[in-house]
Amino acid sequence: MSSHRTGIPRAAAALYREGPFVGALLRMTNLVSRERSLRTLAERGFTDLNQALLSGFFWPPPDGVRPIDLAEQANMTKQAMNYLIGELEKLGYMERRSDSSGGRRLVYLTRRGWQVFEAIWTAQKQLQKEWAVELGKKRFDDFISALRQLSEFDSKYRPKTVR
Repeated sequence: MSSHRTGIPRAAAALYREGPFVGALLRMTNLVSRERSLRTLAERGFTDLNQALLSGFFWPPPDGVRPIDLAEQANMTKQAMNYLIGELEKLGYMERRSDSSGGRRLVYLTRRGWQVFEAIWTAQKQLQKEWAVELGKKRFDDFISALRQLSEFDSKYRPKTVR
């Protein structure tokens, strides 16, 4: 058996020297965030949820939303999202109901689903407090502001005029 190893291509070697880049850093901090949510959920007795199922609980919470829109927000196929919703329905966290006209079926959180969302919210607020202490309030506020700007948060979720 040969112990000869293929050399790392120059471009890959540069990645090791210069990285991780923004996408990887965002993914790594997202993993920290998701782990915190799962830990809080387990502490509150929601032990039937895992990383995959957690993908059904994101901001804004699903409340009268088409499955196709949830799939788009989660960056997954419609088929994968329908499977995920089905699993969360079996566990009592979500339900599909027909809209008021009796037409298309929309996704809603159940009472139990809202409890999960509240637990995630609490976990994320605590994580933000910890990160604000770690970075300092001004740096953390700038960080959040930059993320909102880059994620197009304001254009998608904030009302144009506040009443």
